[in-house]
Amino acid sequence: MVFDRTDLRTTFPRFTPENRKANKHVVDLLSGIAARKNATPAQIALAWLLAQKPWIVPIPGTRNLKHLDENLGAVEIELTPNDLREIESAFSKNKVQGARLSEEHMKLIDR
Repeated sequence: MVFDRTDLRTTFPRFTPENRKANKHVVDLLSGIAARKNATPAQIALAWLLAQKPWIVPIPGTRNLKHLDENLGAVEIELTPNDLREIESAFSKNKVQGARLSEEHMKLIDR
């Protein structure tokens, strides 16, 4: 996948070609669980966040109504304790490469 030069992800270290390749294990894991749950990888990621603690509330952004509907569908996905263990185990063995935001964007957090 090549991002358009106006795509904000081009400024995020996690989305460099090298880090996307290194982090493919994350996409593969979430895709596998998504296939079993008849969901999308994004829905599994959001469902995982929702399963963490009652005060953790993901706030995904989108400019696309289709993606909004997809994001809302995450509420209906039930991850079993085995699903959660599978995700935790995979992440404990394979660290995600690249900072989630650029240094410039990190300065805007918790101001």
